[in-house]
Formats: sequence, C-alpha cells, structure tokens
Amino acid sequence: MADKTDGERRQGAGPSKGTRQERLKLALRENLKRRKFQTRERNKASAAPGNDHEACPHGELGKRDS
Repeated sequence: MADKTDGERRQGAGPSKGTRQERLKLALRENLKRRKFQTRERNKASAAPGNDHEACPHGELGKRDS
C-alpha cells in the first residue's frame, strides 16, 4: 500500500511542476514590473528641475578654492 502512495505522488509531480512553472513565471513578471517602476521613479527624482543650487552650498558653481 505504501508503494501505491509513492506512485500516486510521482504521478502528481507532473501537474505540480506545471504549477511551479506558472508560479515562477508570475514571480518573474512581477519582479520585472517592480524593477521597471523603481527605475522610472529614480529617473523622476534625478530629473527634478531646480535642485542645482543644492549641489553647491556657497552658490558658486564651477569655481574652486585656490
């Protein structure tokens, strides 16, 4: 009777592999969406106008101390 149970598990491995493939496919798709969203948000933050004055605390752009 234990052999029958093992055989049933082995036969059931086929469909579970298909569901595993589907889960992996969905996980990869969600990961890609998340990464694209993060990239878009980073680009928005770096392209924000008017932040140049914050780069230099003294307001002297391009000048160096001699």
